[in-house]
Amino acid sequence: MDINKIIEDLGHSFEAFKLANDARLKEIEIKGAADPLLVEKVEKTNAEVSALTKALSDIEKQLAHKSGADIPAAKEEHTKAFNLFMRRGVEDGLRDAEIKAAIATDSDPDGGFLMPEEIDQQIGRIAEQASAIRRLSSNMIIGSDTYKKLVGVGGAASGWVGERAARPETATPTLVEIAINTKEIYANPAITQKALDDASIDVGAWLADEVAIAFTEKESEAFIKGNGVEKPKGILAYDTIANASYAWGKVGFIASGAAAAFTDPDKLIDLQHALKSVYRNGAVWLMNDSVQAHIRKFKDVDGAYLWRPGLEPDAPNTLLGKPVEIDDNMPDIAGNAFPIAFANFPRAYLVVDRIGTRVLRDPYMNKPYVHFYTTRRVGGGIISYEGIKLLKVAA
Repeated sequence: MDINKIIEDLGHSFEAFKLANDARLKEIEIKGAADPLLVEKVEKTNAEVSALTKALSDIEKQLAHKSGADIPAAKEEHTKAFNLFMRRGVEDGLRDAEIKAAIATDSDPDGGFLMPEEIDQQIGRIAEQASAIRRLSSNMIIGSDTYKKLVGVGGAASGWVGERAARPETATPTLVEIAINTKEIYANPAITQKALDDASIDVGAWLADEVAIAFTEKESEAFIKGNGVEKPKGILAYDTIANASYAWGKVGFIASGAAAAFTDPDKLIDLQHALKSVYRNGAVWLMNDSVQAHIRKFKDVDGAYLWRPGLEPDAPNTLLGKPVEIDDNMPDIAGNAFPIAFANFPRAYLVVDRIGTRVLRDPYMNKPYVHFYTTRRVGGGIISYEGIKLLKVAA
């Protein structure tokens, strides 16, 4: 579907939703309840807006996926050697090709062979499109298993002085070490030898697609709620604290104000301003699609809707003027749940990838299929607790 047609349909659907929802609210105000048929119309138009916003997001991701960069000769040689390894199991020269392509420095026969850079990057692009946290957060590629960083808590003290005045010693900032360990994620896709022999099949693209789907599903879940044990630590796995009592090492939250429900739009304003102004520039909302559909009905005191669709190419949907990102690993509205995050993800969360995705070829265990046991090491964690705030639904 044409992107301009989707944008046009989204604008019409959102106007229809607003008219229907305004009528529903007016009936509730006058009669105490709304006509069931009108309620049904509101939900139908709301669902149409959700479907069109998803369709617009999908087509924009497809456009972003296209890339046509030139490949240097050494990397092209490695790609050809890797392709021969995948199709026929020929390993001769592949290790040397890795070194020439500057993606390996030594021999590691037991660890498998490294994917060509363009295939590895293709997996990364697919992962970024599917995982909101990976796409939004900072990313670092490292050569070891752990990334460590010292961060200051509270900052150093300072003061104004005259030209000849004494310079007393100032307070020393407290330094805290942030350590993010990479954990191994694997996929084991299979294909027949007959398909591998078919020259028309791009086996590199096939492997990238298969692996990316498997990796992304696990990564996306872990970046939200992973417990840090043999997987990344997700944003909802950290200790939380009421934002009025915020302390470093915990994630501050704003309470919804209603038991097992979220009905007060003012809490969104409270959540937005719980984030310090230095972090609000560049911050986004994160929630699942059903929560987005719920808050789409919220208005401000002047009757204006808080949620607005992005009606230009690459323009995001916004809530209180800030972009809305969707990740269906975020929880629904329920007692004690944290269904909404407001965060400056580039400053708050770091995704760490150990360089290289490795592949072991296994043509023996499940004939006539050839398995490609593929592994990479990924980590993730909060690096600035001040850069993220959550909405907590009361029990």
